[in-house]
Amino acid sequence: MTLGQHITTLRKEKKLSQSELGKRAATSGDLIGRYERDEVKPSIDVIIRIADALNVSIDYMVGKTSFELNQDMLNRFQEVSALPELSLIHISEPTRPRLVSRMPSSA
Repeated sequence: MTLGQHITTLRKEKKLSQSELGKRAATSGDLIGRYERDEVKPSIDVIIRIADALNVSIDYMVGKTSFELNQDMLNRFQEVSALPELSLIHISEPTRPRLVSRMPSSA
């Protein structure tokens, strides 16, 4: 898939017109159309703005990865990486009932 095809697909998934995407990316809808038809290639600055407007990573937008990493996921990864190490300990669902059944009742 070309960059233009990928921009078109992502724009349509987000239900945006070329004009609306252009506004969000601080460019024109006509230019978005030219990018989508692969008539011209956007600069890296414009690619960044289009990716931000579509809420996807640059790697995903240009087809370097098939993993869609949007801003919400990125924010979550940053929150998790900032947690203290002990906060990352996870009790799996199968283990949890056994731990609860061992706890003394408050009665």
